[in-house]
Amino acid sequence: MKTTVEIPDRLFREIKEYAARHHMPMREVIELGLRMVLERPPNRRRFRLKTITTKGEGVACDPGWSTIRSLIYEGHGG
Repeated sequence: MKTTVEIPDRLFREIKEYAARHHMPMREVIELGLRMVLERPPNRRRFRLKTITTKGEGVACDPGWSTIRSLIYEGHGG
């Protein structure tokens, strides 16, 4: 079966280079990639945030953004 798909230019170049390095037609590289995706079970684990409570006491302090930023980048050259 023939079909038309749009592939970003950069990905197209990568496929073409891969095919040339491995002495394969581009069609075979694309087919192999699609088969790998279809044969692999999907990773459907949902992300869950931890429940955090302040036990009714609210925020312990209310620093300004400059304080928060300095704490985030502390020891990282920020």
